[in-house]
Amino acid sequence: MEEIKFEKVEDGCIVYATGEIDLSNSQGLRKTILAALKTNPKVYVDLSGVSYIDSSGIASLVEGLQFSKSNHKEFVLTNPSKQVKAIMELARLDKVFTII
Repeated sequence: MEEIKFEKVEDGCIVYATGEIDLSNSQGLRKTILAALKTNPKVYVDLSGVSYIDSSGIASLVEGLQFSKSNHKEFVLTNPSKQVKAIMELARLDKVFTII
């Protein structure tokens, strides 16, 4: 993964993930998402710049979703790239996550 950027918005924050999310860097995404959820009522994860995501990357997103539900926060995935969208649909996670 090239980098993770943060942007504060009116109702929370946006986490921008780019590049490939795999076992070697999914921990960084996980930490960023959980930190964002601890300090914001709503967290958007922009996936438009993600070219590839493996099961560890998906696990980081699922952990964010679980944390948000147990802490009454909102967790939204936005702009998934074609590759990410295909993986989400294959795993039926498009029915689990809020994706806009």
